[in-house]
Amino acid sequence: MSIAAERKAEVIKKNATKAGDTGSPEVQVAILSERITNLTEHFKTHSKDNHSRRGLLKLVSTRRSLLDYVKKKDEARYKALLEKHNIRR
Repeated sequence: MSIAAERKAEVIKKNATKAGDTGSPEVQVAILSERITNLTEHFKTHSKDNHSRRGLLKLVSTRRSLLDYVKKKDEARYKALLEKHNIRR
């Protein structure tokens, strides 16, 4: 499930490292985490929706790749992201 434009703008504003920042790994991980949370809620009522489940797995994989990139570049930022978004590793 996609997120509403106003919710996406709120997530971007909350996680941006500077003004106008929409592409940093922190913002991308935040948006992906929001979408993953929405899909997880969706599956509580629609357990047989396998098409959306495939999309969820793709989102999780993309987020994992971004987190691996951040971990490679800066360990402190990586740990902060995990803590902020409550991501298990």
